[in-house]
Amino acid sequence: MDKLKVGVIGTGGWGKNHLRVFYENGVLSCLCDIDPVRAEQWSKKYGCKAYTDLDKMISSEKLDAVTICTPTSTHFAVASKTLTNKINTFIEKPMTATSTDGQNLVQIAKDSGVFLTVGFIERFNPAVVDAKKAVKEKMFGEPLLLEFHRENKWAGRITDVGIVADTSVHDIDTARWIFDEEPNLVFARVGNVLSETREDFAAITLGFHEKKTAYIVSNWVTPKRLRQLTIACTQGVISLDFITQEIRFDDVKGTTIPRRDVKEPLSSEMEAFLDCLRNNRPPLVKPSDGLNNTIIAEAALASSSSGVPIYVKLK
Repeated sequence: MDKLKVGVIGTGGWGKNHLRVFYENGVLSCLCDIDPVRAEQWSKKYGCKAYTDLDKMISSEKLDAVTICTPTSTHFAVASKTLTNKINTFIEKPMTATSTDGQNLVQIAKDSGVFLTVGFIERFNPAVVDAKKAVKEKMFGEPLLLEFHRENKWAGRITDVGIVADTSVHDIDTARWIFDEEPNLVFARVGNVLSETREDFAAITLGFHEKKTAYIVSNWVTPKRLRQLTIACTQGVISLDFITQEIRFDDVKGTTIPRRDVKEPLSSEMEAFLDCLRNNRPPLVKPSDGLNNTIIAEAALASSSSGVPIYVKLK
C-alpha cells in the first residue's frame, strides 16, 4: 500500500491528540473542524489541509481513513457519510448516542466493506494488557470480581451525554474484554450533583456467567483523580493504575510490582489502527463492541430509572 492518508474530524479536546499522533506517524493528510480559527491553527502547526465542511473534505481528498472526535450526538451523522464513501472510520467512544444508531451504523459499515472501529483506549494501556494476559493465563486462578474507579472533577467539556456514556463505557468495555464474555445483567444507580440535565455519578454492577461480576464507580464530583482497577481471582489479586500504568500482583507468596516503561496508550491505539489498514487485519475493537457497550450503557440508565436489574442478551 502507498503512504496512508488520514483525516481527523473534530480537533477540540481529544482530537488535537489524534492530530499529533498521526503527524508523528507521517500519515496526517487533512483535518476538519467547524471552528475556522481552530482549523487554521492546527493546519499551520502540522502543515496539513484544513476544512470546515465535511462534504468538501470527503469530495476533495482521497483518504484511506478518518478519525471522528466530534461530540457524541454527531457521531452517527458524520460516520454515516465517511462509511458510505468507503472511508475506513475510527470513532472515539461512545460509538453512537443510541443503540439504534449503533445498529444502523454497524450495518452501513458492513455494506460498505470498510473498517469501523471505536476508541476504547484502555485496551491499549500496558497495565491493562498485562492484566488481561494474567487473567487469560490463569496466573491467579479464575477471575471473580472486577472493581473499577474512574473519578475526577467535571472539566465542563462534555455537554451532550452524561457520565455513563462518556466515562463509564471505558470500564464497561474493559470488563467485557478482561472477562472475554458479555454480561447478562445490569444494575445501576446514577444521579446528578453538578449538572441539571445529565448524570454526573454512577455505580454500575455487571453480572456475567457463573457469578463473575464487575463493579464500576464513576463520578465527575470528587476533586481527586482516580483511574484504578482491582481484579480479585481465586488465588490472588491484580491491581493496576490506568494513569501511572503500574500493576501489582498479590498472592500467598507476597507482592510483585514489575518494572516497565510507560507508553502512551493513544500512540499504541493509533499504530494498531494503521497496522490494520496496511495489512488488512480486523481491528481489535469490533463494531459489535461499540454497539454492545452502548446497549449496556442504556441498560444502566434504564435500571437506575426503574430501580430494577435489566437483563440483556448480547451477541
